[in-house]
Parts: sequence; C-alpha cells; structure tokens
Amino acid sequence: MSLEEQFDSYRQRASAAQGTASQAFARLLDLAEHKNSGQIQTVVQFLASTYNGQAFPFDPFNLRSVDVDISDDMLLCLDALRWGKADLYKLVPNGDRRVKDVIKDWGLKWPEND
Repeated sequence: MSLEEQFDSYRQRASAAQGTASQAFARLLDLAEHKNSGQIQTVVQFLASTYNGQAFPFDPFNLRSVDVDISDDMLLCLDALRWGKADLYKLVPNGDRRVKDVIKDWGLKWPEND
C-alpha cells in the first residue's frame, strides 16, 4: 500500500469514526440531560472528561459499570477522539453549552486556578 493510499484509508476511518461518534455522543448527552441513575453519573463524568480531560479525568475501568449500550457509545466516542478530527461536543447542536450545563447540573466542580 502506498503512502497516499494509507493516508486515504486513515481519512476514511477518521470520517467514519466521527460520524458514528456524533450520534453516540448525542445519545450520551441526552441521557445526562434527562435521566437520573448511578449509571448516568458515570456518563456525566465521561462527557466531562471528553470536554476537558485534565479538569475531569475518567478511569476507563468505569466502562464496566454501565450497560453495554452505554459503554459501546463511550467506545465510539473514544475512537473518534483517537482520530482527533473534532472535539465531540462540536458534533452536536449547542454541544458546548449543553455539556457545560450537564457538568453544572450534576455538581461536578472545575478545579480551582492556582
């Protein structure tokens, strides 16, 4: 495979990952906005970590603590992050505001500035 073919393959994989992740991220965000359970707290922590991983670290072991459909959506999001084409919150309507609202509504605290 030539270098150009390899880059084209990577571009195709990245685009596919971004497309499925936008739907997965929207589903996770909808859960965080409209549901309330122990699993949703994990979803919120995950969403916050994709928004700002330094402020809101996420332990991947927590993928085991949610339903398979939810963890599948999280994995789709991680795959898109791996390709780095766009921040996930930019893939959904009003994503920046919505993620910030979820962070606030669920009581996650931003780190204090030193």
